[in-house]
Amino acid sequence: MAKLTVNFKFKEINSYLFDDKVVHIGRGDTNDIQIDSLAVAPAHAAIVIRDQIATVKQLNDNFPLIVNGQVTKEWKLENDDTITLGKHDLVYQETPGPPGSAETETILPQQEKVTSSSFKGSYDEQQAPHASLQVLEGPNIGKVVALKKAMTRLGNENSGIVIISRRKDGYFMSALKNNGNITVNKIPINENYVKLNKNDILSINNVSLQFFLD
Repeated sequence: MAKLTVNFKFKEINSYLFDDKVVHIGRGDTNDIQIDSLAVAPAHAAIVIRDQIATVKQLNDNFPLIVNGQVTKEWKLENDDTITLGKHDLVYQETPGPPGSAETETILPQQEKVTSSSFKGSYDEQQAPHASLQVLEGPNIGKVVALKKAMTRLGNENSGIVIISRRKDGYFMSALKNNGNITVNKIPINENYVKLNKNDILSINNVSLQFFLD
C-alpha cells in the first residue's frame, strides 16, 4: 500500500493511502490528489501502483516532473522519494496494508466535533457485515457513523490519523499518523494492525467512539 503525503513549504497538509490503482495528481478538481497552485498543471502527473510497485509519469510537457531534484518523464518510486510540484512536495512511502483495500471515506473528529466527507470509492459486498461507530462524549454524543467504505480514515493532523479497513474476516485498525494518543480499549495500537471486536472503545486524542456491528 502506498502512502502519499503532501507538504507545503516543508509543512504537512494532507496524506492519502492507496492500494493498486492509478493516482492522478494535478490542479483540477477531478484528480485523486488535488493541489491548488498555478505551478501545478490541471493534470500534472499520475502514479501507477501495481503489486506494490509505484511508477510516477509526467502528463504535461509544459510542467516538469521532478523527483528527488531530478527532472524526469518517468520514475520508479522508492520509499521516501519526493516529487516536487511547484512549492509543494509529495512524499511517497511504502506502508503495510491489508489486501483488497480501496479508496477511503474520511471521518475527522476534531477535538469533540465529528464531520465527514467521502472520496470516490466502492466496497465488496462479500466483505464483513456492516459496522458503525458511536461517539461517546462531547456535543456529538450518541452520533452514529456507518463504516460503509472498504477503508475509513479517522482523526486529524493534530490528534493522529487511523485507517479502519473492512475485510472479509472483519474490521482492522492501524495508525497512518500516530501522535501517541490512539488506543483501543485503552491499549496503544502503536504500529500494529488491531482487529476490532464488538463494543471495542477507540480513543483518538481523548475522543472516544464505540465500535459495533449492525
